[in-house]
Amino acid sequence: MKKLLLQFTFSFLLRNILKIFVGVQFHKAKFLVDEKQFIIVANHNSHLDTMALMASIPSKIIDRVRPVAAADHFGKTSRQARMSNYFINTLLIPRKRDKDHPAEDPINKMIAALDEGYSLIIFPEGTRGEPEKLQPLKPGVGIVLSKRPLIKYVPVFMSGMGKAMPKGDSLIVPHTARLFYGSPASVKSTDVHEIISQIEADIMELKAKVTAPATNNA
Repeated sequence: MKKLLLQFTFSFLLRNILKIFVGVQFHKAKFLVDEKQFIIVANHNSHLDTMALMASIPSKIIDRVRPVAAADHFGKTSRQARMSNYFINTLLIPRKRDKDHPAEDPINKMIAALDEGYSLIIFPEGTRGEPEKLQPLKPGVGIVLSKRPLIKYVPVFMSGMGKAMPKGDSLIVPHTARLFYGSPASVKSTDVHEIISQIEADIMELKAKVTAPATNNA
């Protein structure tokens, strides 16, 4: 039942709304079906980012992909947490590490989800920044990948989302936005800083492609 709900909400309803009424251009993501498991790493400018990424996921695997989100924002109450988990498939985590309570530690929660067979959507910047500007990446995803180096990451760059739904604004306005996938990649090191540098370089490379003239984006 949950899978059917996610497929209808994101693969059909939201995808068409975002394409027709907002102007989001989706890059093909069917290749994700061939990946056993992955972590999508994307820039973050808007609450629209999660919706657009979930709408881009092939419907066949959408129930196996969980967007990582801050529990203090999307799960302020137990009811809100249940709604978020059920209707968006979120993995709610605390913003800070809690080594005294390992089960609630955000890194451990992400690793546990991976070990259960889920793929994740992570915004390595940690919070929404200014449109088209990549903030320094936080080490969380680097720590996760250092502990599960066989899982591939998939870089994504999104443009225009921060103008279609700016930070601090709940109103969505029509604005051409693009969601562009890079190729799945394996980490070249288990050093957290080197992993973060690798991911940042891949996202910046995608940004250069997305913001290049249209003739170079075929």
